[in-house]
Amino acid sequence: MPSKRLSVVLTRRLPEVVETRLTELFNVKLRLDDTPMTREELVEAVQTADVLVPTITDRIDAGLIGQAGAQLKLIANYGAGFDNVDVATARTKGILVSNTPGVVTDDTADMVMALMLAVTRRVQDGLGVMQDGSWQGWAPTAFLGARLGGKRLGILGMGRIGQAVARRAAAFGMQIHYHNRRRLRPEAEEAIDATYWDSLDQMLARMDVVSVNCPSTPSTFHLLNARRLQLMKPDAVIVNTSRGEVIDENALVRLLKAEKLGGAGLDVYQQGSHGNPELRAMSNVVMTPQMGSATREGRIEMGEKVIINIKTFADGHRPPDQVVPSML
Repeated sequence: MPSKRLSVVLTRRLPEVVETRLTELFNVKLRLDDTPMTREELVEAVQTADVLVPTITDRIDAGLIGQAGAQLKLIANYGAGFDNVDVATARTKGILVSNTPGVVTDDTADMVMALMLAVTRRVQDGLGVMQDGSWQGWAPTAFLGARLGGKRLGILGMGRIGQAVARRAAAFGMQIHYHNRRRLRPEAEEAIDATYWDSLDQMLARMDVVSVNCPSTPSTFHLLNARRLQLMKPDAVIVNTSRGEVIDENALVRLLKAEKLGGAGLDVYQQGSHGNPELRAMSNVVMTPQMGSATREGRIEMGEKVIINIKTFADGHRPPDQVVPSML
């Protein structure tokens, strides 16, 4: 790599401490308004930057990468996911892609439990009557929910976050089950006292709560489709903090309206969507605005990962968090 300082373009505002450190190390073009870049702005960025730092909401697709200048050599994604980047096309153009894995594991797992409790304990109903002033006082049969202890939790995707969810759920007395592309090693499975299901269909039919923690890939698009959602128990709860595309959202709405599912806790929605409007009207659905990784500590650590990836690349080495074909 040339000795000149790399030109780095950020597509969004990042924590101030991260922006300051990046500016110390590189020639950085900061995003002054905390709004997504337009397509035209993204085109300009890939035509001028040595390194692009997009976020998971920026679509770095084949068409955009095809317009990139020869100087663009690294896309340092600010996020654990990388489905927003066409990694295969980038690879054909000699552009490396990195991400920020691991740093939001605990934050996301905490959000899973928060959503699980909010749905099963009817927190949204309680908040509603307190906020509108209609609460008439305590009653023995009011706002009856369900306890988590003794319930079966089915985790779809037993990576870092899935295992962190399992440890938290076990502390609540839940029985841990999981379906994963590959079964965990025996010692890892034993450590979280988890039961593996080779058949996703069979697992879904027996769970009280299902937590979606798998990545978004072509093979997981609508993995929970109408047929699979219908396999779930009518009082079962589904929680999704992973990617909205894993669930067929329209099918989920139909089943919730028909009272064939007990409820849902959602932090992610189908791409380009803020969630089906019908979901917002359902008292047994808790929706949050992609808050799974929203802690100050987590967002700063994500930025530190981006810095390490760019600095390592600038020093002529492979970024430690480079996305490789086996991850796709």
